[in-house]
Amino acid sequence: MTGYATIRIWQRGNIDEARPVDAIVVMGAAQYDGTPSAVFASRLDHAVRLYEDGLAPVLVVTGGGREGDRTTEAAVARVYAVARGVPGAAILSEDRGRTTLESLEAVAGILRQHGMRSALFVSDRTHMLRVLRMGRDLGIAAFGSPTPSSPSDASLAPRLDATLHELGALALYGLTGGADGRNSRAPSVP
Repeated sequence: MTGYATIRIWQRGNIDEARPVDAIVVMGAAQYDGTPSAVFASRLDHAVRLYEDGLAPVLVVTGGGREGDRTTEAAVARVYAVARGVPGAAILSEDRGRTTLESLEAVAGILRQHGMRSALFVSDRTHMLRVLRMGRDLGIAAFGSPTPSSPSDASLAPRLDATLHELGALALYGLTGGADGRNSRAPSVP
């Protein structure tokens, strides 16, 4: 079972479904006092390129703050994207989610509120399987475009570490009932 799940995580992470959609959603990751971590910056750079390629008219940035943070991941992402040419009016924010599922539940609401159904999700390769499964469980026509330059894929060691985290997170998501609200405390992948 673990071997099969590992293969699925790695297979899904190697599929880029970049296509025209209603919104590009970039999954949050660590930020340090207003500066995105290297993982987060690589996600944002990829999302900005997809936006510049005209794949969606809207960029949705995600991520709340941790205890003691002066800002949120979404606020940092917004500043970063605007500094790289994305108009502020084209950016929607989900700034309360502290887990992958919390962020995706909020994104589903934002998309519905704006009459959008489809989204291209940007995250790390190992995170894509879980993000897309959760997104589809929440009724989003979800496609993935994994970040090709993430430090989590720089060598085998960080990729294995991220894979182990995903194996646990996927198991927890499956065991606690999926996206029906009973899984609002599933761990997030930075």
